[in-house]
Amino acid sequence: MDRTAFRTEQLTKIYGTGATAVHALRGVDLNVAEGELAVLLGHSGSGKSTLLNILGGLDRATSGRAWFGEMELTKLSERRLTLFRRENVGFVFQFYNLVPSLTARENVALVTQIARQPMKAEEALERVGLGPRVDHFPSQLSGGEQQRVAIARAIAKRPNVLLCDEPTGALDIQTGITVLEALNDVNAELGTTTVIITHNAEIQRIAHRVLFMADGQIVDEQRNETRLKPAEVSW
Repeated sequence: MDRTAFRTEQLTKIYGTGATAVHALRGVDLNVAEGELAVLLGHSGSGKSTLLNILGGLDRATSGRAWFGEMELTKLSERRLTLFRRENVGFVFQFYNLVPSLTARENVALVTQIARQPMKAEEALERVGLGPRVDHFPSQLSGGEQQRVAIARAIAKRPNVLLCDEPTGALDIQTGITVLEALNDVNAELGTTTVIITHNAEIQRIAHRVLFMADGQIVDEQRNETRLKPAEVSW
């Protein structure tokens, strides 16, 4: 993990102007290595989601610079930013955003239609332990299974990075552990750079590195010399 996936310099994001301006990011300097599983930990409003959205090309910084490898994201046009997202980034959010009228296989296949070298929907679902459930509709799946379909959909286009915003936030402990196992396996087996944001302090123990956020800044970081397996984490 000696090559850099993401790097930022003095990244700021301000919403609004004047007395109502909200400083979501206040000069963030960040490095995420290729193949790393990093956790961004902080309370709601600390800037985690804003930072993730800028890294993923869903939002733009007010000032500062951000790179993906040698590509400077903060200089890209809207068209180039769209291509960056399509070709490099898989997103997993707290809510699964599955199409109710489509099966698990069909939900994943939606992404494979726009990817350059996608894996088959069945392979992606097999990787997250849902091989037997490919023809089930979201209403026939548990919350954890739906989240794993969302992970399969994200990895099916073979992204270089996987950005996860509170992926266990709507799940109970055991279901959340199953989802974390799927994310950990994708990181380990495919080498996908993975960033997970959470306010759950226990999840930090599965990461290579933990970045602590508060008031729009990274205030501390910690490398886990010994990582726990998701099944060893409880909250």
